[in-house]
Amino acid sequence: MPEPKSSRDEILDSIGEGLLTVDKNFKINFFNRAAEEITGYKREEVLNQFCKYVFKCELCESKCPIGLILESGNPLYDFRSNIEIKDGSRKPIKLNAAILKNESDQPIGGVISFRDLSEIESIKKDVSSAGSYFGIIGHGKAMQDIFRLVQEIADSDAPALIQGESGTGKEMIANAIQVTSKRKDKNFVKVNCAVFPETLLASELFGHVKGAFTDAVKDRPGRFEIANEGTIFLDEIAEMPLQTQVQLLRVLQEGTFERIGESIPRVVDVRVLAATNLKINDALKNGKLREDLYYRLNVIPIVIPPLRERTEDIPHLVNSFIKEYSKLYNKVINDIDDRALEILMNYDWPGNVRELENVIEYMVVRAKNESIQLEKLPASIKSTFETRKPAEEFKRESPSELLQLLKKHKWNKTKVAEELGIGRTTLWRMLKNLEK
Repeated sequence: MPEPKSSRDEILDSIGEGLLTVDKNFKINFFNRAAEEITGYKREEVLNQFCKYVFKCELCESKCPIGLILESGNPLYDFRSNIEIKDGSRKPIKLNAAILKNESDQPIGGVISFRDLSEIESIKKDVSSAGSYFGIIGHGKAMQDIFRLVQEIADSDAPALIQGESGTGKEMIANAIQVTSKRKDKNFVKVNCAVFPETLLASELFGHVKGAFTDAVKDRPGRFEIANEGTIFLDEIAEMPLQTQVQLLRVLQEGTFERIGESIPRVVDVRVLAATNLKINDALKNGKLREDLYYRLNVIPIVIPPLRERTEDIPHLVNSFIKEYSKLYNKVINDIDDRALEILMNYDWPGNVRELENVIEYMVVRAKNESIQLEKLPASIKSTFETRKPAEEFKRESPSELLQLLKKHKWNKTKVAEELGIGRTTLWRMLKNLEK
């Protein structure tokens, strides 16, 4: 007969995210109702089982998320991965992981919360099928140039280095490069270099042999071997330890590597894509990135501009995210208030497209009408907005006058809007009207 639920268990069963806890031996000792719904497993089927053997999470191929944060000392937030569910299929999730401690501040296990992304991934495919480039919204010149470059390098095996602030969509560009390349039908392996501790990353990339270190109980291939004849994407490349950078340089120069604990060179044929959110000059100056590795990776440089420098894309992104999250939350929302859009157009977006997506999800969740109203904006964004004159007070410029102003400011729409004393949204609408 099952034990009666505690009030704590009842609370955890009521939340919408899957949640499980493990003991210090990494065995599952709690599994909430949402976790049952996401995975298809009943609680009694997984209790006292090793988490990694049940779900076969991509991250668990190297080490349990709890093991990683024990080694690094840092929790995992919003980490995307895939798990195997009861029917044998793979399901995309976003997980958070943290250590559980007792009253003496000693680790006694860990907690993992996770969200099912399968529905939203499906919605994104539907929404992105029109008006975007492999799911990437970019109507402005900067993004169109990147899309054109991706097409031009489709037949190349040359390494590419994707630079851009956090949240600009570097991984999406890597996806677009892979899916348009001649290796598109081969393995595509992704590694976030910032997630793994220094002692583990080399093993993760190049593999190890039995006995190479304490936990090496059997031979294990690395990600480069798994990606052979395909593509590997190394995110946060400047977070890679310098010694591992030397090993990567050898792969790029000679196409060979050695497993940890082994002296036999292995040959590999892999196309390398890398990304960083650090400023390259600073990373080189501070010794975070080897100069010789940088030049090997930067054969095809791709720099994604921050969202604040491509405000012409914001209305398109807003519309796309409204469609996504309206469908996800079963709402009928077709529009956004002009003043709300004005604020979004004038906000600096330090978190870039990722931050904008989160804001639109928040607004859709709160929306009660078919149009998102101004009051649904997060207060933190609303407070940064500088009030501008209403649109009806503007002197409507002729097409020739607008063209002269654009040429004067070298097509910098922000400066044109400032000279006119209007918001960038209003200028964007004026330019769109001229196209009709």
